[in-house]
Amino acid sequence: MGEDFQHDNPENWKWGMFYFNKNDSRLVVRKLHQTLGWTFNFAHPISYVVLILIILIPVLYTIFIKYV
Repeated sequence: MGEDFQHDNPENWKWGMFYFNKNDSRLVVRKLHQTLGWTFNFAHPISYVVLILIILIPVLYTIFIKYV
């Protein structure tokens, strides 16, 4: 997996659940408690695009199905 970019450093975790590390180029990282899965690196600009798409696609699909 390579370098962990201070993954365990509490300063890189906002409110204990949002990973934010500008020195880490990974888009998706393991959560502090690895059994909980993965999270986005919110210092990576593409993470916001992916998050918006995850929310927007089901909403637009629901609206489209309702009117068609």
